[in-house]
Amino acid sequence: INGDLGLYPGLATAVTGFSTAPTDGKVNGTIYAGDTQAMQAKADLSNAYGVAASQAPNAHTTAPVDIGGMQFLPGVYKYDSSVGVTGTVTLNAQGNPNAVFIFQIGSTLTTASASHISFINGAQPCHVFWQVGSSASLTSDSLFVGNILASASITVGDSVTVDGRLLAGTGDVTLIHDTINRADCAPAL
Repeated sequence: INGDLGLYPGLATAVTGFSTAPTDGKVNGTIYAGDTQAMQAKADLSNAYGVAASQAPNAHTTAPVDIGGMQFLPGVYKYDSSVGVTGTVTLNAQGNPNAVFIFQIGSTLTTASASHISFINGAQPCHVFWQVGSSASLTSDSLFVGNILASASITVGDSVTVDGRLLAGTGDVTLIHDTINRADCAPAL
């Protein structure tokens, strides 16, 4: 994990797999467990989740959908049910590095194996938000970009790379042989 790891009191009972062995997990940052910073992070997640959920959508879909193979322009996309990603999803900022993409997902977000999120024309991972009504599951060998704000939990399969953040409200974030990179974005213009 390239960034900080926060654990909220009452939700996490242990942090395992982070020793000095090269095959074990590694946090290139600070672990915050049950302290003031962790509690502030939980409050910030709750606030961010609410803000993302309250945005007026540019497009609204009621049935479950697989968005693989689709290209999205900046905006808010609302899905009342589940969203799947098979293959490539492309986010096109149209030359605006401050472009924001919000995906409001009513229930679950699931990626297929080896799926990925692609950015073109200045899109940046800091400005992508996946607001998930329950849980997210990123399947093995996926490349996922953006910030998942899950109401419940997030499960990340083997050898997944995430450029962004994985934030779970009431459940766990489960990782196995994964790379999580804190997104570094160019400053706002």
